[in-house]
Amino acid sequence: MVKFKRILLKLSGESLMGSQSYGIDPNRLADYAQQIKEVHDMGVQVGIVIGGGNIFRGLSGSQKGFDRVKGDQMGMCATVINSLALSSALGAIGVKNKVMTAIRMEPIGEYYNKWKAIEAMENGLVCIFSCGTGSPYFTTDTGSSLRGIEIEADVMLKGTRVDGVYTADPEKDPTATKFDDITFDEVYNRHLKVMDLTATAMCKENNLPVYVFNMDVVGNLKKVLEGEPIGTLVHN
Repeated sequence: MVKFKRILLKLSGESLMGSQSYGIDPNRLADYAQQIKEVHDMGVQVGIVIGGGNIFRGLSGSQKGFDRVKGDQMGMCATVINSLALSSALGAIGVKNKVMTAIRMEPIGEYYNKWKAIEAMENGLVCIFSCGTGSPYFTTDTGSSLRGIEIEADVMLKGTRVDGVYTADPEKDPTATKFDDITFDEVYNRHLKVMDLTATAMCKENNLPVYVFNMDVVGNLKKVLEGEPIGTLVHN
């Protein structure tokens, strides 16, 4: 039995770099595709949002002189590149999927529509949602929250480079301890950087739990769906 019937999987653009300093690592991409295939074959309905930080990050671009709106639009385009790469990798191993975009850009992707997305997932397709919310000043975390709420997902699975939520950044503080579960209010009060505040508030207000885990360990996605406690649950 799987723990969740429909998931919104949030993938980090930076993680797609793998051992590289930029762009897309084909091995990491193939690992992600294989993990997604595993849970898809278990009957789980899968929606995916990927960041674009491995190619361009609007906020850091604006700090270097880019107009913030144009910078964020460049970041949205970066998510489309990553989404097409994942779509291709999934197709290569027999997983039917479709890329949906928050900004019109047919024939690259289908313009996002909640009901078409749900229908596609119910018919066995993996849906990859790109361009974030389609608006500047919003992160892909907020885009994930929005899509997760819209498609009525049971949970948002936030695949990161760490295995959960800690009291501090475990990559910087060796004394940091991990939470098995934590409330949205605690995340806010402790100033923990699980997601940005907009995304956190949306998940809290719409009762969408978030499960943070390490997606870079092959097999972890399946473990989460089977109920193994390998990450941190953030909830109301």
